[in-house]
Parts: sequence; C-alpha cells; structure tokens
Amino acid sequence: MKTRRKFDAAFKLEVVRMVRDQQLSVPEVSRTMGIGETAIRRWVHQYEDEINGGSGTGLPLTAEQQRIRELEAEVSRLRSDNDLLKKAFRLLCPRIEVKYRLIQQWAERATPVAQACRVLEVSRAGYYQYRQRPSRPIAEARAGAALRAQFEASGRSYGSRRLQRALRQLGHAMGRYRVRRLMREAGLKPIWRHKFVHTTDSKHDFPVAENLLNRQFQVDQPNRVWVADLTYIRTRQGWLYLAAVMDLYSRKIVGWSTAASMPTALVRSALQIALQQRQPPQGLLLHSDQGSQYASGAYQDLLREHGIQCSMSRKGNCWDNAVMERFFLNLKMERVWQRDYANRAEAQRDIAHYIVGFYNSRRLHSSLGYLSPVDYELQNFTQPPIGVSAIT
Repeated sequence: MKTRRKFDAAFKLEVVRMVRDQQLSVPEVSRTMGIGETAIRRWVHQYEDEINGGSGTGLPLTAEQQRIRELEAEVSRLRSDNDLLKKAFRLLCPRIEVKYRLIQQWAERATPVAQACRVLEVSRAGYYQYRQRPSRPIAEARAGAALRAQFEASGRSYGSRRLQRALRQLGHAMGRYRVRRLMREAGLKPIWRHKFVHTTDSKHDFPVAENLLNRQFQVDQPNRVWVADLTYIRTRQGWLYLAAVMDLYSRKIVGWSTAASMPTALVRSALQIALQQRQPPQGLLLHSDQGSQYASGAYQDLLREHGIQCSMSRKGNCWDNAVMERFFLNLKMERVWQRDYANRAEAQRDIAHYIVGFYNSRRLHSSLGYLSPVDYELQNFTQPPIGVSAIT
C-alpha cells in the first residue's frame, strides 16, 4: 500500500529556494529530489502567495524594497534575453565551422580576432587551426560539432573517456583516439587547478566513532551507507562552506547545505535534508571524518534519533572517505575553479545548479557503468529506493 510522505516547513522552504533563488527548473528539482512536480509547484505558489500578502502581514513595500525588486526584474529580463540570443544562434548555427567563417568575415572588416572569438565563445587556437587545415567531409564536421556540444554540456569538464561514452549514447560511435584528435583540433581542454584549505578540526574532546566503513565503498543497496563531509568555496565576499551527504550506492548527493561559517548546524541541515528526501530505514551507516561538527553532541543526537550508525575516518586519513573527497574535487575542477563568484549567493546558486542540473542527473560516472546517479537508480530499481515511499 502506498503511503504519503510528510515534509516539514523547513524542507519545503529549501525546495522552494532551489526553484526561486537558485533558478532551478521544477522538473530538475523533482527528478533529483524524488518529489512530484505538482507538490513543488504548490509549495512555490503557497510561498509566493504568502510573500505577496495572501497570508502574510500585508505591509506595503518600502521604496528601497521596491527598487530592489525592480532591479531584480531587470536583471532577470536581461539574463533571459541574453540566453534567448545564445539559444537562437546555436539553433541557426549548429556547426562550429559556421562560427569560424563568421570570425573570418569579421576579421576582414577589421574586427580583432580575439574579440570575435570571445563573443562567439570559441578558442583562438581552434580558429587558427581551422584556417590552416583543409576542408573535411560532412561526417567529420558533424562529429566535431557533436563532440563540442557534449563538451559544453559537461561544463567543459569531460575528458576523452567520458566524451567518448557520451557520444556513443547519442549514436556517434568513435574511438578514443579520434575523440582526442577532434578535441585537440577544436582546442577543447579541461582546465583543472588544485587548491587546498584545511577544514577538518579534529582537535576536540568529543568521543570519536570507530571506522565501521573501512573503505568498503561498493554498496549493493540504496540507503544502506551514506558518507558526509565539508568543503570550502572561495568568493569575493569571503568563504562559503558546503556540507554534503552522498549515498554510496549510486554516488548521488542526497542532501547539502551552505553557510558562511562551519557550525554544527550546517552539517545537521545537510543531513536533515537527506533524511527528509530519502527516509532511510533503521540501521543506516553514515561515515564522516573526525571533525568537531560531526563529533558534536547535537549531531550525534540527530543520528541516534533516526537510528543511524556512526562511522568515522582515522585521524588525518582522507582516503577513508575517498569517494566524498572525489566529489568535492570534481565539483571544484568542473565548476568552482572555472568561476569567479562575486558573492556567496552567486556561489550557492551555481553549486545548486551543478548538483541538481548536472552531477546527479547527467554526469557520467565510470564506477556506475557511465550512467548518472539518477539514471543508475532508475535502471537498477523499478521500485523506490529502500526507505523511500512512493509519492501519491
């Protein structure tokens, strides 16, 4: 018998913020959170009704608040117009050779090549290679266009292995060496940088749990083993800290939270989101490091309340939580280090887009047979994951 899941007000507010503040689409949020689109739209409508005076205080807006709303509407309109022009150009000019020919025409009219390449979002190296190489067959041009489209869809993060798999799923069968050559000719190269900031404070007097996970990262059932960790995001406004929870079965991020500091409330919030979304059974194993946030009494009380077993890495041993560390590295290589966030709000929106719109729903994982976490769960479980009731 199907049962209806119940969500508290805090969880509903987090989902509404994904749609309103982080500008995620309702279908994206529905797919990654496992919640019906109708329910999400109802929550958004209720929230908008309340802030517009439907069930709120009804106080009139101040002049400053009115100006802020007008500016937000103008920015949203300009962003929408810009996206429309980009989409129209891609529909009219699906092949990169068209962009190269347009750059060549502009150059003949004294437009700097660097400026033209920047406007059309192509590399100068790729343009000059195009000028030097002879014309290729139509099939080769189509393969190059499809490859670049997948590279852009990945946030310019895919290497040759994942691009080959992504193209194969679209019906473009080609070897890895050909993919490498096409990437080289088009000037497509993921840019990865490495930075480090210490975020784990293990110098505390809280009790430390035993390492029950013991690096057993392959799990054959959902909602049996979760891992959690903290990381940092640099913005011009200051550090933004991200706490995340992952289901090892599908490598899906099932809960996350951000804040300007690292209090225990941050990791509790991420876990509470995960619990609301997945509703795991008693006996779930949750692994983390020995940080003071995870060893604190408030966090441990939440684990006991939900019948969760606690597991912790050995002191100073990041390999005991390697899968979660890898997620944070992917997040930074594929998104964060390619951005320059003006403030924490901008970083929050971009991270939400990465998790919901790319990592959970579209990113190909080699450990999952080159499927995304959402597709892996759908293909391997016809019923909702263990501990999650069907939505009615």
